[in-house]
Order: sequence, then C-alpha cells, then structure tokens
Amino acid sequence: MSTIRPLIPLLVTAGILIGGNGLQGTFIALRASHEGFSTPVIGIIGAGYSVGFAIGCIYVTRMLRAIGHIRTFSAMAAIASASAIAMLLVIDPVFWFAMRLVSGICFASLFATVESWLNAAVTNSNRARTLSIYRVVDLGSVTAAQYAIPGIGIGGFELFAVVTMALSLSLVPISLADRSSPTVPEAIRFDVKKLWNISPLATVGCIVVGLTNAAFRNLGPIYAHDIGLTVTAIASFMSAGIVGGVVLQYPLGLYSDRLDRRLIILVATLGSALAALYLAFLAGSDEWKNLVGIFVFGAFAMPLYSLCSAHANDHAGEGEHALVSAGMLFFWSCGAIIGPLFASVLLQFFGPQALFFYTAVVLVAFMAYTALRMGARPGVPAGKRRSRFRNLLRTSFFFNKLADKDRNGET
Repeated sequence: MSTIRPLIPLLVTAGILIGGNGLQGTFIALRASHEGFSTPVIGIIGAGYSVGFAIGCIYVTRMLRAIGHIRTFSAMAAIASASAIAMLLVIDPVFWFAMRLVSGICFASLFATVESWLNAAVTNSNRARTLSIYRVVDLGSVTAAQYAIPGIGIGGFELFAVVTMALSLSLVPISLADRSSPTVPEAIRFDVKKLWNISPLATVGCIVVGLTNAAFRNLGPIYAHDIGLTVTAIASFMSAGIVGGVVLQYPLGLYSDRLDRRLIILVATLGSALAALYLAFLAGSDEWKNLVGIFVFGAFAMPLYSLCSAHANDHAGEGEHALVSAGMLFFWSCGAIIGPLFASVLLQFFGPQALFFYTAVVLVAFMAYTALRMGARPGVPAGKRRSRFRNLLRTSFFFNKLADKDRNGET
C-alpha cells in the first residue's frame, strides 16, 4: 500500500467523477421523462453528451499542452458543475442538449486529465495494482451512484445538487495532495483511414458498441420505466447491466488470447444478441426476468469494446498503439451519438421492447460482418501477437495507454 498511497487522491477523484457521471446519465433520462419530454427528445439529449465527448477526445491533449493538468482539471470541473445545476434552472430540451454537450466535453477532458496524471505517476511495480483498484473504483462508484436516485427521488432539485457537489468536491483531493503537475502528454493524431487499414473489424466493432451499449446507458432507464418498474428497480436494472459486464471480461479475454480473437468477438456478440432478444420478446414487464436478462446482456456486451481494441492492437505496428487507443474511443463516441437517437425513435413508435430488438438487429449484423472478415483475412497467431486482452474503460485513451504499458512493461 505504501507504493499506492501517493495515487490515492487521484483514485478518489476518479471515483467521484465516475460516480457523478454515472448518476447524472441515468437521472437526466428519468428527469426528462418526468418533465414530459418525448422519448426521441431524450435520445437527442443523450446523444448531446456523446457529441461533446467526441469533441473532448480530439482537443483535450491540446488543452493539456497549453495550460497543464491542474488548470485543465479545475476549468473543466467548474464548467461541468455549472452545466449540471443550470439544467435545473432552465427546463428546456434545447438547453438540456447544449448542457449535456458541454458536460461531454468536460468529462472527456476530466477523465483524460486524471488518467494522464496516473500514467505519469505509476511505476511498473504498482501499475497492475493501480489498474485493479481503478476498475474496482469504476464499478463500485457507478453501481452505488444508481441507488442515490430512489434514495433521493427524481422530482426535486436534490439530485442536481448532488451531482454539482460531486463535481466540485472532485477538485479537493488532487488540490490538497500534490502541488506538482506531470509532464504534458504528446499530441494524439487521429488518422481514420490508417485506423481502418489496421483493422476494419475493430473499427466497426467499436462503432457497434457505441450504437448498442450507449443506447442502453441512455435509454435503459426509459425502457425500465415504461415497462412499469419502480425507481428502485430501475436503479437495480441499470446496475445489473454494469455488474454483469465484469463477469465474463476475463474468461472471454483469456480465451481470446489463446484462440482466434475474432471467434471470441463472435461468441460475445452472439451472447449479447440472444440476451437482447430475450429482453425484447420474453422478459415482458417481469422485474426478475429483466434483471436476469440485462445481467446476461452486460456480461457479453460490455467486454466487446476491450476485445475489439485488443484485436486492433494485434495488427498495429510499432508506434501505432496510441493511435489505436484514441481512435477506438473516438469511433465508439461516433456510434454513441447515433445509437440513442435511432433507438429513441423506435421506442416512441413501437414501445420499450424496441430498444432491445434494435440492439439485437445491430449485433446480428455485426456477427455477419465478423464472419465475413474471418474469411477475408487470416488471424494473427497467438505467439505473434503484440498485445494481450485488457479490460478497458471508455473514459479516455490514457487509460488504454496505462493498460498498454501494463501489457508490455514499458512501451
């Protein structure tokens, strides 16, 4: 613990940010429905966050290089805090879309700042433990934050205040703990064509994950509300999908390191599609059937991003891993913009089950594309791969770099 202790303020800050972001995402969808916004409008508001996140991914390294970590974090935390409380003052869909867009830019920058700082602070002796603690912090904070919603209620001002307080308090640990600032990171270059040439399957896979998983994160609360679940059950429903994502991460990752990784991607996609079909046609409005269904869906769907990233890194050359990390996150953001928009229209016209029918259709199409790619290109033998599977968070590409260093020692 003596080697981890200096990193505790950063990990506490990350936990506050991740929890506040997870709470805000679920709460805003439910509060928008409470305010009478239509489902397509809620989808547009959810897409606003993803638009902002994509913008933040592109510009955050320029900001870090221009003003440093401390100033970047302080500015983005203040803006994110203001945007959260402003939504209480102006109940308007257009304004909420703008605030969620601003929030997406801020959170992309905040996560990148914290994880860049962690990258500079960890050593090979504590890297694996830091990654493990970070993943526990991510899971625990997001899951616990969901239960603030039934505990406080969605109708008043209190949850807006809780989110605002969390974002403001995230400044405290890193402000008090360390007066130094790490070396600014190198600029990340986006080259869409080059990334496509490295791995078309991984590129499409990350878009698919954005199309499906982001639709669940943004519209899952609306689905659960529309089938008649209580607010407490909605929190459990969202948490079950998140916790389920942990169960098969490492078994699937282990087999993907030993077998053709595309085969494991195919298996994970099949499991996700079957779970989505179960939710669409068999679960109905039964609370326990839905909890089981979304748990299984999360178990297969959540590892897909990490599997696709590992597949892309298998084909990446020397010096291309940073491009892959940033590019995968950017393409996920692009899918996350479109997914909630399209799925919300389907929910409006065809009912809540349309969310998971849409998800199943997208996943089946990706299965067909995966099978096509398996016939078009030979797999990389396990002994010749440049990477191993790593459970990656979709917070910033600096987390991917942290995991990449853990994978290869020092890159």
